Amino acid sequence: MEAQVDERKSAALAEANLRVEDGAQKVTTFAAAREMLRHTQVLQDGAGADEVDVGDPEQVPVFYLDGKPHKTRRAAIARFFTPRAIFERYQAVMEATTDRLLADFRARGEARLDEISFELAVAVASKIVGLSQSDPHDMAPRIAVLLRASFTNAKGLARWKNLLLRSWYGYRFYVKDVRPAVRVRREEPGEDIISQCLAKGYSDKAIMIECMTYATAGMVTTREFIVMVAWYMFERDELRADFLAADEERQFAILLEILRLEPIAALLYRRSAQDLPETCLGALREGARFVVDMRAVNADEAAVGACPHALDPDRARGQQGTFMSFGDGAHHCPGWQVALHETRIFIDRLLRVPGVAMVKPPEMLWNAPLMSYELRDAQVRCTP
Repeated sequence: MEAQVDERKSAALAEANLRVEDGAQKVTTFAAAREMLRHTQVLQDGAGADEVDVGDPEQVPVFYLDGKPHKTRRAAIARFFTPRAIFERYQAVMEATTDRLLADFRARGEARLDEISFELAVAVASKIVGLSQSDPHDMAPRIAVLLRASFTNAKGLARWKNLLLRSWYGYRFYVKDVRPAVRVRREEPGEDIISQCLAKGYSDKAIMIECMTYATAGMVTTREFIVMVAWYMFERDELRADFLAADEERQFAILLEILRLEPIAALLYRRSAQDLPETCLGALREGARFVVDMRAVNADEAAVGACPHALDPDRARGQQGTFMSFGDGAHHCPGWQVALHETRIFIDRLLRVPGVAMVKPPEMLWNAPLMSYELRDAQVRCTP
């Protein structure tokens, strides 16, 4: 395989739009990224982290915490993301929702992949969070509009329109989805995030923020992942055949390799908690900022091997195959195995639908606030 082969779909879009904030030193090698993300004197940064009051750690999303408060909170939620939890609590939801969505697809003969994959992601994340009183089919559009209005750089009248949409759909999400779930969980606690929040005395506002955090992390990224994987499968017959004939381990390897090439989260910001005289980035002063360029790190030949922009599922072996796609260190993505399992189940069953084909590839957009790509309006058809 030639060294210049580049099979990435989102590379040109990212290259044209990726922007690093002023004053942040860029990290582009795998070894440096791992060292800095695992450093004990490095703090979360970016995404408004410097504006969040962490005075009461129990009322702040875990994303913004560091040190002991973060470790304590991560330990408390770890049980929601174990392989056992996936098998015992979430796999049935993944399978039942996938079967329902694909049955509807087969009845109609056509579907939009971004819509049905988002509904799946909403159903799974809702089970984890505890949004048990809502139908994911009804909840998904509310959350989709809310998130779209929340992450935009629109100006002028468009900005005001998005503010109104965010307020209205945020209110609807709270009234129709969050509040009914909280009411039930007060009487009947379950194995979910809302029940845990209530046990710790969270306010309704704090619970709403927690639900939004998981919606952003667990629903949006999974939707893009599923659509991107499907795009690869429908365009490459040999990859599709490999996936359908493979066991679970091989299927995971294929998924991880696609994600390595097409990371949804492109940048991870961090800052030093104190003066650090010796790091792989040199001496850092307290408050010094750096950013891990996920695309560059996942293409570091020293870590991933030759021809890093070509698809090669044999690179991925077990957890090593995640490379830097789910982050690393204290703030690595806790739900990465959930995302892999639901993507594997959905893609495997989608590709087995009789006559299924992608008749319109997705439109690729760029979300500037999140510094990530979005895939919209991918059309699939099948034998009705």
